[in-house]
Amino acid sequence: MYTTWPFAGASRTPTSSSSKSLQGLRDDAKPDGVRAKYNSVTPFTPEYVKGNATRSSDPAQLYANRIQGRQILLQNPPRDSRAKKEREANKARRAAHNARSAAGVLGQTHAREKGLWKLDKSAAKFQRFVAMHRLWLGYMSELLALKPPPPDLGRDHDHAQVMPNVATMHAKLIKAEFVGAMITIRQSKNPCLVGHSGIVYHETENAFKIVTREDQQKLIPKANSIFTFSVPLHAFSPPTEDASSTEKGSITVSADQLHLSVTSLPPDGTVLDLPHLEFELYGNQFCFRSADRATRKFKHKETIEL
Repeated sequence: MYTTWPFAGASRTPTSSSSKSLQGLRDDAKPDGVRAKYNSVTPFTPEYVKGNATRSSDPAQLYANRIQGRQILLQNPPRDSRAKKEREANKARRAAHNARSAAGVLGQTHAREKGLWKLDKSAAKFQRFVAMHRLWLGYMSELLALKPPPPDLGRDHDHAQVMPNVATMHAKLIKAEFVGAMITIRQSKNPCLVGHSGIVYHETENAFKIVTREDQQKLIPKANSIFTFSVPLHAFSPPTEDASSTEKGSITVSADQLHLSVTSLPPDGTVLDLPHLEFELYGNQFCFRSADRATRKFKHKETIEL
């Protein structure tokens, strides 16, 4: 088998430059007028490396260690230009935008223009958000794996004996959803905000939107503020009315759920009316969206005072 390509068995036709270089190699390897013959038994590459590795004392060992059985690039692959990369990135963005539009997903600009994040004043009633707050209490019970209260709860029971491990809660709470939480502004550089308390109905990167007990909407910036929020001490499930109970607002327990709620909870009762744990939240270190917090790795930092 006669070939002018370096690798035996290849069917590619060499270019003029490669033909000249190979012709020069063949002229060096064979006397003038003698045509080089390469086949699967005597391929070109081993013969060429062994014949030109003059500085090595053992060319066969050099070929076996560095070349045999490896893929070697004969030239640097061409790089994509910056303009081509930008075109591909723009194409990918347009495809993603078209996919969101086809699915009916609205962007932040369109949602803001249509007023989807605005709460009508007539709908800003604290009583309407109590149900969402109690759902949040159930969410906290599952997230923190809270235990049900003891049977003798309410009979001068010492809650310190069933106190959960608070240290393990921090990593979960910092990534939790706070829509539905009952928060209070304890300290702030703006003294007008101190003391406001309400249920969070919307959280942005830099602010909380709450509804107070006076049915007022408040936009509370996170920066330069310290908040307090509470989680139930025991496992809590959304209240269910008992047909045999005559007391208004009475909440009973389902034996198969192993969740226990406190009886005589008022209709507008919150976590503050239950045995609870109180935490402080430093707004300067909490300026992230809830979706970003879920994937972010937080590091322990010293407390930054206002």
